[in-house]
Amino acid sequence: MYQKTDQVSKADSISKGVLHQETASTELTAGGKTAALDVLHTCETGNYHTFCPISTVSWLYQKIEDSFFLVIGTKTCGYFLQNALGVMIFAEPRYAMAELEEGDISAQFNDSEELKRLCRAIIQERKPSVIVWIGTCTTEIIKMDLEGIAQKLEQECQVPIVVARANGLDYAFTQGEDTVLASLAQRCPASTVLTEGEILRQKESQDTTKLGAAKVVLFGSLPEAVAAQLTLELKKQNVEVSGWLPCARYADLPALGEEVYVCGVNPFLSRTATTLMRRRKCKLITAPFPIGPDGTRAWIEKICLMVNRQPVGLELREKQNWENLQEYLTLLRGKSVFFMGDNCLEISLARFLIRCGMIVYEIGIPYMDKRFQSEELKFLARTCELMGVPFPRIVEKPDNYNQIQRIRELQPDLVISGMAHANPLEARGISTKWSVEFTFAHIHGFTNARDILELVTRPLRRNAATNQTNLGRAGNAGFVLPALSQ
Repeated sequence: MYQKTDQVSKADSISKGVLHQETASTELTAGGKTAALDVLHTCETGNYHTFCPISTVSWLYQKIEDSFFLVIGTKTCGYFLQNALGVMIFAEPRYAMAELEEGDISAQFNDSEELKRLCRAIIQERKPSVIVWIGTCTTEIIKMDLEGIAQKLEQECQVPIVVARANGLDYAFTQGEDTVLASLAQRCPASTVLTEGEILRQKESQDTTKLGAAKVVLFGSLPEAVAAQLTLELKKQNVEVSGWLPCARYADLPALGEEVYVCGVNPFLSRTATTLMRRRKCKLITAPFPIGPDGTRAWIEKICLMVNRQPVGLELREKQNWENLQEYLTLLRGKSVFFMGDNCLEISLARFLIRCGMIVYEIGIPYMDKRFQSEELKFLARTCELMGVPFPRIVEKPDNYNQIQRIRELQPDLVISGMAHANPLEARGISTKWSVEFTFAHIHGFTNARDILELVTRPLRRNAATNQTNLGRAGNAGFVLPALSQ
């Protein structure tokens, strides 16, 4: 807890209505008691200032090692992938473009025959275990029946073809992963329930390790090292992770069914969560996301609660991690941050930074599923109460012009924005950080909290060093800069 500064007062004034907002009442339940919390939540009418969701190919083709991704779109899609991914032709990545021409769009060509030819060439040259078709805006507009074509080709080619409509009509580029995982979830095998005879045989062989153990499947694409860390953390609590979605090999997709618990690791996977619940009848564990020591502890505790395990040693583990972050916390304490909104990670990152001692003026987010992020919103409210700061204003689908006006008025110490706005803001003396960097960085789990704070503090340290250099040059030149009050 720290004293209320001018920045806290400024944030408090936002919560009281100095800036335009709409207040939505949300019922939050904690410790068996229900408390009403007025969540400052506004939905503006801005454009989706974000990358195209087909950029999800850049990390999913590396995660699913025996896959091949075929993006079906126009030249514009190809140019975007070539520039965004930066992969040269001779590198032979496991993705390609099926370029639509005028004849395809006007239905003069047979799309099924062209895709069959491409898929046969891919199978012959690359021999993938699964081919993932990525639909684009054009395939949506001309109403291409990708699912129908894929079903016929799959029977002919004897290779699974998964269709994911990860097009630019989504809200954020990270939702491309959500679409692919939702499609993959329907290809997962059905889990088998032990019969009475199998249970009896396990008892006779004294194999009680698996008897009565809940099956837990985690969904979300993370680097192998980070996924292994989270799996190990749960194993320490006697929670066995039966699989990940996605996994390195298509054949190793986890088994799903009514007795399987599923839990997400990223806040933009609401479509996958819905598919797992409604189509595969899994039991969804809604928890805060494992970002930061506080979020990781809450995530593990909620999973343990749902599978009847008593968490051990998490309080001490979290305390040790906070102690290891003290050098960053000293720099961040009392600083203010403004999220413009880009990758749907904003609420979890804001909660963690508030716990680090920062003041969050606004959380811009392209899209927010209140049901899927309900536990994260509750955790954010508890964190704000713990740190003695007002609940930040949440702006869904923000209008960037209005945001720029608010940034000019509030003058935050740091703005986490998309790449398009970083340089103009830096030119006006405002420190910025690209939000896309948090998408590709290792930010999940206890030990990776340092990477988050390294990204957040880097522009603050850089600009502080620049100011020191400028002051030194001014002194050497024989004049002194005027005071800020002048």
